[in-house]
Amino acid sequence: MLEHLHAAFHRPGTRAHTLVEVAVWVLIAVSIGLVTWEVGGHELTGLLVVVDKAILALFGIELVLRVGTYRPPALRVLDLTPPQRLYHHVVGRLLFCLSPFTLIDIITVAAVAPQLRGLRAVRLLRLLRSLQFWRYSSPFQGFSRALQENALLYVLAFGALGVEVLVGGLTIFQAERDSGAIESLADGVWWSLVTITTVGYGDITPVTPLGKAIGGVLMVSGMFTLALFAGIVGHTLLSTVLTIREEQFRMSGQMDHLVICGFDDGSRMLLDAMTEEFADDDMEVVLFAEGERSPDVPPRFAWTQGNATKESELDKARILYARACIVVGPRGVPPEVADAQTILTLFTIRRYIANSSVKRKNPLYVVAEILDAENVSHARAAGADEVIETTRLGFSLLAHAVATPGTGQIMSEVASVNAHNLYLGAVPADWEPGASFGEVRALVRQRTGALVMGIYGDHQQLNPSDDTPFPAGARLIYMADRPVLPER
Repeated sequence: MLEHLHAAFHRPGTRAHTLVEVAVWVLIAVSIGLVTWEVGGHELTGLLVVVDKAILALFGIELVLRVGTYRPPALRVLDLTPPQRLYHHVVGRLLFCLSPFTLIDIITVAAVAPQLRGLRAVRLLRLLRSLQFWRYSSPFQGFSRALQENALLYVLAFGALGVEVLVGGLTIFQAERDSGAIESLADGVWWSLVTITTVGYGDITPVTPLGKAIGGVLMVSGMFTLALFAGIVGHTLLSTVLTIREEQFRMSGQMDHLVICGFDDGSRMLLDAMTEEFADDDMEVVLFAEGERSPDVPPRFAWTQGNATKESELDKARILYARACIVVGPRGVPPEVADAQTILTLFTIRRYIANSSVKRKNPLYVVAEILDAENVSHARAAGADEVIETTRLGFSLLAHAVATPGTGQIMSEVASVNAHNLYLGAVPADWEPGASFGEVRALVRQRTGALVMGIYGDHQQLNPSDDTPFPAGARLIYMADRPVLPER
């Protein structure tokens, strides 16, 4: 019996646990509905009162069973004497009650008091932590883990706050009790807490010089206390906040965006080129890389932290719904290592898409950067639609510029944005099948002024002879200062 109860409350995935969660969801929904009905100006009477009290009782029973069936880890690990076992049974359950998830349940059970009925809405957080909204890392689990791993820091902070409040309350009570400003120790503790936290309600005010001096000391102490809390929270919860931001993008419904995988600080110039290339396009660009966002990344680019070589993390960047993907090689490693990571990323992306049930209108277009020319064929076999050999391309331009001075500058301008560049486009609508390349080139030159340089099809041809037949379905390679022909 105890084993079944333990499974029902502490073993997700079991049938008993699922039944308990579903029952809790139903109770929460009915409870929130009753509160809403009452807030709307309707009084609970008759059967509704009975249902309301029964739900609160069930919440209390569920909480007692959850705490009672909890098994402290020390009991499973240590060989304890009976007194030690009793100690760990009690202390372990007390610590379990202080965990964030259990505190939520305790707070909502406190709604048995009529003045605290609205607290049952807090139990909606139970739904959020149970439902599969957070596929990769639940922020509720992240907050809980951060609190557990940094328990000593939080004990230090709350301990310092407690000592300050208690000492301040006792001191101000002794200083002001004869003046009538503070009539009880409880008032002194309340005034101390309000002062240290810089809330300052003003309902209690010291009137004696000593009391005002004590108040000044507590105000200054409060500044340091708040700074201490801010530092601890900022240090311990930052990773959880970043996880929430990643999940927010995954759940944002973003589509038709561009994903850049493997970005690092050495790829900064790529962002400048992307900014110019898509200046007139509102397409979202997502940088998907390990580590935190670099301060050098412009605000217009989204950042999602993850590892593109792991299928389990690719959906963080919603790559199934992206228009295109660029895989950039890391700069801080040898070329062969960078290319190996690029090829692994390509395999992972293609496998992930192939195993998905999402049906795309057009395949994801993937462009990969390769540093070693020997790995180009491997990158294509891994699924790259286009491979850019950045190292070989740069060295070829350098060598040719020496052999033929001036060509390096010309090629640099051709490859730059906001200058004449290469484009692919469909032939004019009134093109007659069977026309030669020379006829098509002349027609395009006459209408658009673009310089047609070749044929892009099953067999790419640069500068073919004028009498070369133009294949049906092929596209033109042309140079212009902007796209002047439709892409398809």
